[in-house]
Formats: sequence, structure tokens, C-alpha cells
Amino acid sequence: MARHEPGSVDHVACIGAGVIGSGWVAHFLARGYRVSAWDPAPDGEARMNRLVDAAWPALESLGLAPGAGRDRLRFAPSLAEAVGGAAFVQESAPDRLDLKVKLLAEIDAAAPPETVIASSTSGFGMTEMQAQSARPERLVVGHPFNPPYLVPLVEVVGGEKTAADAVDWACAFYEAAGKTAVKMTREVPGFIANRLQEALWYEALHMVAAGEATVEEIDTALTAGPGLRWAFMGPFLTFHLAGGEGGMGHMLDHWPPGSMDPAWTRLVPPRVEGALRDRIVEGCEDEAAGRDTSALIGERDRKLIAVLKALREA
Repeated sequence: MARHEPGSVDHVACIGAGVIGSGWVAHFLARGYRVSAWDPAPDGEARMNRLVDAAWPALESLGLAPGAGRDRLRFAPSLAEAVGGAAFVQESAPDRLDLKVKLLAEIDAAAPPETVIASSTSGFGMTEMQAQSARPERLVVGHPFNPPYLVPLVEVVGGEKTAADAVDWACAFYEAAGKTAVKMTREVPGFIANRLQEALWYEALHMVAAGEATVEEIDTALTAGPGLRWAFMGPFLTFHLAGGEGGMGHMLDHWPPGSMDPAWTRLVPPRVEGALRDRIVEGCEDEAAGRDTSALIGERDRKLIAVLKALREA
């Protein structure tokens, strides 16, 4: 049986109703899907309803999809009944590898054979999680950022036994469901955003431990500085603009990583030369998509103004 078209999915299943799982439930409900949920905890349904209740005002403020409503949610009495007939399954159990391996195998055995199954794991690779599944080719990682009903990012990557078309389908489904899907090239522990977040977090901890900055100073330095730009322009395009009309190539040639005072960071950068330099420059040009420096600066400034106005209003 063929898979549903990603944009025509009506029924999704959410397995696990903790903070992340219930956040997914709220997101899918707000996007107009029928949602069947299951959690083995005795208070699973009550906890899920409390978390969805808490998220719902924010979702109403953002705007619900046509036909969206709490009445499209059903808490199933068993895992098999929750995933039966679902065109997509989002698993959000606690991040314990033994539990993930067993649970994904159970979902795989119960879900329709054409259904793609995604795990919300924060760090495990799908290769290790799909070890006991009979149809591992349809299992992918779909790692959200908390809260899933507000933060658009979901990082998607398969394991060694995952079929490429399952990863592509999952990305297309998430995009149709209102998320921003990043299809990762390959598995890496912690995925992309967590690794970047962790590097910044460790440097912040070092600064507090050394008495170089206070907790409040660090938080203010980020929220009033680079954090504003990171809302719409990541580190590569930011440094691309720092290179002026010469872009990232000029930036790398004149201020290569590691050329600044080594006391600036406790991390050691890779050597950026040859093929790596070319890949970074080409990546910035691809992301710029034909926009020259003046156009990017204008776009950056308009978005910064919008963010600053929004923060003022909030």
C-alpha cells in the first residue's frame, strides 16, 4: 500500500504524552489533524490534557488551521489502537536507549506498513534505535525543539537501515504540518542545534566558574546582542556580512578561525583552508541566493527592527 501524500495526511499518532509528546499533540491538533495519543502512565491522559490546555491559548493566538479543535483528539487505550490507521507516528518516550529500541519495535509491529515513524529523541542515533525493528527502513529521527507547538525547528535524519524516501517523506510532512525541517546529511550525536547550543553553554559555564562574567551578564549579552540576529540569520550569513562586499571569502582570508587572540574561546577551531574554505564560501553564496551584500543588510535591518518592535510590545 502506498504512503499518503505528505500534504494529505489527516490522522497522526503521538506515543508518549510527557512535555514533548503533549507538545506535539497540541501542535498537530492546532494544524487540523486528527490525533490519537497513548501513554502507559496511569495519569497519562490527564497530564496530556493539562499540557494541551496550557498550550492552547498560545496556539489560538497564532491562529488555528481550518477545522482544528480539541475534539479531534482521542486518548487510545493501547499503543496498537493509537497507531492503527495513522499515516504518521511521532514517538516521544523518555530518552533511554533500551526503552526507545523496544518501543520503536512495538510501534513498527503495530503501525500500518506504509506509515513513517519518527522519534523525538534528543541525542540517540536512529541506527542504534532501529536495531530490533522488523521494518527499520521507515524509521527516522524527528527531533523537535521545546516547546514543539511554538518552535518550528525539527531535525530529520535516518539510520543506516532507513530508506532515503522515508526521510524525504518525513521532511515534506513536517513542512506541510507547519514545521521547519532540516534534513541532516548524516547522523551526528546531539544533531545540529543541540551541539551548537551545548558549545555556547559550556563557554558560558567556564566564564561563570572563572569569575569572568555573571549569569545575568551572559544572558543579557546574548539576548541584547547576537541572539537578536540569530532569530533570522545564523552565524554563517552573519559573518558573510562581516566580510563586506567580499563576503565570507574576504572574512576567512583576513580573519581565519584561530587567528584572533586564543583567549577569546576555550574551543579549538578546525583549519579552514582548501576544500573546507570553498565549501563554506559556496554555502554562504547558496544561502544568499543571489542577494548581494546591500540586499542582505537591508533584509537583516528590517528583520531586526521587527524583532525589536515585537520585544517592546511583549
